[in-house]
Formats: sequence, structure tokens, C-alpha cells
Amino acid sequence: MKNKILKLSFLLIFLFVTIGISSNFCKCYAQSSKVETSAKSMIVMETLHDKVLYSKNENTQLPMASTTKIVTAITVIENCDDLDALVTIPKSATLAEGSSIYLRANEQLTIRQLLYGLMLQSGNDAAETLALELGNGSLENFAELMNQTAENCGAENSNFVTPHGLDDKEHYTTAYDLAKITSYALKNPVFKEIVSCKKYIIPATEHNTARTLLNKNKLLSSLDGCDGVKTGYTKKSGRCLVSSCTRNGMQVVCVVLNCGPMFEDSTNLINKAFEEYKLYEILPSYKFVDDVVVEDGKTDKVRIYNKEGYNVVANETEINKYRVEYDYNKTVKAPIDKDTKLGEVKIYYDNSLIFTDNLYNIENVEGLDKIDKLKDILEKW
Repeated sequence: MKNKILKLSFLLIFLFVTIGISSNFCKCYAQSSKVETSAKSMIVMETLHDKVLYSKNENTQLPMASTTKIVTAITVIENCDDLDALVTIPKSATLAEGSSIYLRANEQLTIRQLLYGLMLQSGNDAAETLALELGNGSLENFAELMNQTAENCGAENSNFVTPHGLDDKEHYTTAYDLAKITSYALKNPVFKEIVSCKKYIIPATEHNTARTLLNKNKLLSSLDGCDGVKTGYTKKSGRCLVSSCTRNGMQVVCVVLNCGPMFEDSTNLINKAFEEYKLYEILPSYKFVDDVVVEDGKTDKVRIYNKEGYNVVANETEINKYRVEYDYNKTVKAPIDKDTKLGEVKIYYDNSLIFTDNLYNIENVEGLDKIDKLKDILEKW
């Protein structure tokens, strides 16, 4: 009996210790977690080098509703020769389900106006009109263009079959892919101008009255520095939001998929990113590096410089891991043409080479002629 009690005591002690260790482990894991969000999938990415700042299930394939229209818009912009060309609205596009800018059959709008209707008011009728126009009458053809755009942006786990994002089992993306595509799209000035616009008016047409479009992205008015980009919702996808924000030269993209408090969570994630990360100039562009001694030249020295600069987004711990090294000859021989490569500048992060640029001389250096050489010899003698 005593042995049974003793064994039971050891078992209880073991269970308490195990539970304690497990509890401490979970607590430690929670404390080490960088972000909190109710999103099923999330990512915060800076747009300079597409560096991931925070993430959660960022490679999980999910439906993304109308955030699809980010891909639709940049695909249209890059495949259209004239954004101010008039388009006749097909009847089939006016029958598109969901959100609408109330297009009417045979009405004529420009592609640019349709893009504003697409991105501000999330018009599914505008999406289908644009897709049919750029896809030569075929939504399937336009989907191929969308997938090519995504591939060009480095999105490898996405598939697009609709221009508006209405539910389809073959239509999906990941938070990471959507951030990559958005980061790419924001570098296009037309896309950037459209998604940052809070209000746009489409003038009256022969078939319709004037329409005032209001951007559905509330962060444009509530979040300091917010400059885009798109909301989305279906029952299957839940609430989705892709937002971008720029402060002090640093821009971040935040993607939350299937996130109830999408505006609140995105605001917290973006503010956290700007609190913890900053834009640093590691190497200024066109920086004077040194004077190099010139042999047999009409000048004794020549200045060298690098052309490209290098900036990074980093936190306080990361910034100390960057190192800049210069490698060049201390002496060169004339004649030398301007912008001759005389060395290299290299940037390392944690001993890994991440950037290389050439070092060049700033001006021409003429060589000494025979008389100059003789004078030089006599002066040295």
C-alpha cells in the first residue's frame, strides 16, 4: 500500500512539473511573439527591399476577395497603351454580382475612370469591363495576364481566375505573395496615385449621371502616412485588407487576410513597424571616398567616388550588423579617363555580402608628355 501511495506521489509530482514546464514554455513563446493579430494570415513588409518585418501564416493559400483588384489594376496599367481611351461597357459586365459603380450597357468611360471605380468603390462591374477590354473579350485571357503579372512580382503560390475576387476554389493567394505584388505595384506612379485617392468624380455620361466615388479604405483618413491600397470581403474570405503607409521615407505594406478587426489590427501592426524600424542610409550615392595618388600625371591626385547608394530598413539590433568596406589601389598611373573603375565598395550584413558597387575617378587625368617627364625628373633630382 505504501509503495502504491509512493508511486502515486511521484506521478503527481511528475505531472505538476511537466505542466509547469509546458506552461512556462508556452508563456515564453507568447512573450517572444513579435505581433498580435486575429488575422488568419498576416504580413508586414517594407517596400525598399521587400524585407518581412512581421508575419503569421504568410505562405498559407487563402481566398482574398477584392484585394484581387490590386493585381487587376497593375495588370491593366502595364498592358494598356492609353489609359484615357474610351471603353464601351458590355452588358455582361453590368450583370456582375456584388459591389458596383452602376455601369450601364453601351455607356462609355475611360480606362482611367474605370480604374478609379475599381480601386475606390471596388466595382465588380468595372473589374469585368477592364478584364474584357484588356483580355480581348475573354476573362480567361485576362486571368493569364494577371498570373503573368504575379509571377513577374515574385508571387509563387497564387492563382488568379477572376478580375474581382468573387469566390472560386481555384482563385487564391498568400499574404506574402499579395505583399510582394503590392510592393511592386506601388512603384508605379499611376497605381500609387489611384489607390491614395480618397474621392473621385466620374462626370455624367450619355447613359448615366455623375458618380462620386469614395475610397472604402478608412485608414486613408485615420492613419498617419497611409497611402493605399484595397479592402475586400466575401463570406468565404472574411474581411481582408492590404494597406500601405509611408513615414520619413520608409514605406511598409501590411496584409491581413480573414481578419475581423482588419482596420484596427492593421493600424497596430503598421504603428509597431514604424516604432521598431527605421530607414538608414548605409552608403550615400555619389559619395567622395578618397584621393588616390597619380603617377606620371599632370595632377598628383585624383578623387574617387561610388555612384550607387544603399539604404536599409532595420531595427536597432540589426543596424549594428552592417559593415562597409572599400577596396582600391592607393596609386594609379596616368592617363586615366573619367569614370574608370579604380576599386570597389562592399556592404556586408552579419558577414554576408549583400551589395557591391564600383569606385570611379571623378575627372580625367592627363599623362605627362616628354618635356613634362623631364621636368618632373629634374625637380625630383
